[in-house]
Amino acid sequence: MNDDRSVLDRPAAEPDDVLVYGPGPDQVVDVYVGSATHSFVGPLVVFFHGGFWRQEYDRRHVRPLAHSLARAGCTVALVEYRRVAGGGGWPATFDDVRLALREVVAARTDAPAVVLGGHSAGGHLALWVAAQPDVPTLARVVALAPVADLLECDARHLGDDAARALLGGPPAQHRRRWGAADPALLPTPAAPVTLIHARDDSLVPITLSRRYADVHRATTVIEVDGGHFAVIDPDSRAWPTVRRAMLVP
Repeated sequence: MNDDRSVLDRPAAEPDDVLVYGPGPDQVVDVYVGSATHSFVGPLVVFFHGGFWRQEYDRRHVRPLAHSLARAGCTVALVEYRRVAGGGGWPATFDDVRLALREVVAARTDAPAVVLGGHSAGGHLALWVAAQPDVPTLARVVALAPVADLLECDARHLGDDAARALLGGPPAQHRRRWGAADPALLPTPAAPVTLIHARDDSLVPITLSRRYADVHRATTVIEVDGGHFAVIDPDSRAWPTVRRAMLVP
């Protein structure tokens, strides 16, 4: 299986601005602003990082993605949020995601469109918040290798039972919160949804994206070459596909 992790430690440009949306140290958003001289005025991309919702993984590993999209003309907001073992889990992580999206969109009212994105566990969060009734208007949702089906994630014990850690126990113990947290069990988002997933992903198998699309028929699944991290790596063969999906007018 090909899951090249080199992008996780790759140096990347610091953000142009930092937005604070809450009192905690993890309630911040890195903002990358597209070049003012760029002929293409791209969307505001609000992006949630992955890491199986755990505290040891933060937004820094997706800064290469943010910098690359900003150079293409987008404004990119990398959302940090409270994570398991850092004050997160149910419901704090979900509260942060909802609040951060609302605050970022309110702060960037000049954006021609808003694209919501996320990778892995962040893809789960993007799909989750897109299905909420009070979500801001979105042009598109682009989830990269998402944990799109929490029950399947749990059945496969992905991330050393990461979904159970997020939700505080197994589905049989917390049926209501699992039902409220699993994008596969929620209404179909109003915005068009595109899932981009590598066929050889050994950390979050592509089966999860296929199962989500079976439930939400309007979903587009694009299968690419590479492993779990190819979809966030601007140097990968998968990157042109990701870039095109994000750059909506």
